Amino acid sequence: MRDNDKLEDTVEQPAPEGVRDDDPDATQEVVDPQAELERLKEELAEAQSKADEYWQRVLRAQADQDNTRKRAERDVQNAHKYALEKFVNDLLPVVDSLEMGLLAAVEDASAEKIREGTELTLKMLLDVLKKYGVEAVDPVGESFDPELHQAMSMQPSSDVPPNTVTAVMQKGYTLNDRLIRPAMVMVSKEA
Repeated sequence: MRDNDKLEDTVEQPAPEGVRDDDPDATQEVVDPQAELERLKEELAEAQSKADEYWQRVLRAQADQDNTRKRAERDVQNAHKYALEKFVNDLLPVVDSLEMGLLAAVEDASAEKIREGTELTLKMLLDVLKKYGVEAVDPVGESFDPELHQAMSMQPSSDVPPNTVTAVMQKGYTLNDRLIRPAMVMVSKEA
């Protein structure tokens, strides 16, 4: 009879409702379906709230990116539009000086005063240009450099070595060491 007692002990009891019978860790505790439904609804609401929060973050990030792009475009447009504003403001005193010089020439036609005024105005203009990185290329006595000079003619000379600049017909200019206009020069050649 002892074998029969063992058989009765190994017969499985049916699992209560809500508990899976294939789960070895399942307890005999019965789960209330209504409570489980409420718990799932709360989890769903919490997940939906997080999803909404993340969606709002995405929308704000897109709006920030859009605003940054528009601001950058506007800044570039303004930079192109008003790039010369400071330069123009620095040139306006030169214009004023030229206007005063013309007015003085009408009232008093003294060549000496006109020359002095013109020299002062030219100095003001060259100072403004220098302030912005514009330098004159005036190569008298230097060796001819095709990168900076444009030879207009060659002149035989025994005073200076060949390929030396003997005269400048028109000065050249560089802007921050970049050639803007080559100097037009006369170059020496062997006599």
